[in-house]
Amino acid sequence: MSRKWNNIFFVFGIAALILMTAGIDMDEALKALKSASYRFLAVMVLWALLYIFNTASWYLIINAGGPSGIKFGWLYKVTVSGFALNYATPGGLMGGEPYRVMELKPHIGVERASSSVILYVMTHIFSHFWFWMLSVLICLLTQPIDTLLAWVLAATAAFCLLGLWFFISCYRTGLAAKLINLTRRLPLLKKKIEAFAEHNREKIENIDRQTAALHTQSKSRFVAAVMLELACRFCSVAEIYIIITLMSPGATYVQCILILAFTSLFANILFFMPLQIGGREGGFLMSAATLGLGSGAGIFTALIVRLRELVWTGIGLLLMKAGRKNTQR
Repeated sequence: MSRKWNNIFFVFGIAALILMTAGIDMDEALKALKSASYRFLAVMVLWALLYIFNTASWYLIINAGGPSGIKFGWLYKVTVSGFALNYATPGGLMGGEPYRVMELKPHIGVERASSSVILYVMTHIFSHFWFWMLSVLICLLTQPIDTLLAWVLAATAAFCLLGLWFFISCYRTGLAAKLINLTRRLPLLKKKIEAFAEHNREKIENIDRQTAALHTQSKSRFVAAVMLELACRFCSVAEIYIIITLMSPGATYVQCILILAFTSLFANILFFMPLQIGGREGGFLMSAATLGLGSGAGIFTALIVRLRELVWTGIGLLLMKAGRKNTQR
């Protein structure tokens, strides 16, 4: 990536980090950190390990079409930086993905870079739908079900099945053209999107072909990539368990799975909100209270998770500048 674009992404990230920090009551944050003590450090270390899952999944996808020459350590750095940019954007998919494509482009070309990033994003979201679907089954097996909860679970299951069907169809045909067709319906962007699509029709078709090919060339790699992402979802539950047991010692890992499932689903429904401010906190509060762990435990967990995101966003931005002399321009 050129120095110019690296600086643009870096400045954007810094601005987002300032916005994230401004939205936090620092007195409450310091009190929470003091209460969390070593648990906050444990959460930070946990995420350093979870990013290895994400990197390994993306690494498998990149190399599905043949050896790329990409080093795992360098890809880990790009993965962390990409997620750092994602934290600040609506839907979490508007900052990190262009950055990843531009970092990969000098190494494997724009079309292969684009198709690998699109396929990774699809796999990342696909694993979320599986996580939510499995969480519905876990809830049915472990929690008392009243009429309201039954309707919520039924709606969630229907939503997940629809999402799984959509992504399975996209794996076969590609996603780029579908996204273009979807965005060209927006009144303010219609003309620009149509002009872009017409000018880049061949590239878009090639990206979709490569995306579908990456999926079909090595089924075992694809399954492994999905399983790594799904394992990452279940392992990330440990973050909630580490934090919430400080306030509610009786909380179980199964309850934490349900908290993460509901909170992540609730926050993603509010995908249009930058930083998902409010959505995540509301999800933690409602789910913890519903499971009998107390709304205070949910609020405390939400604050520590937000602080973890702040620190890892800062780390990701610093990694954008690390080792620039050793990367291609």
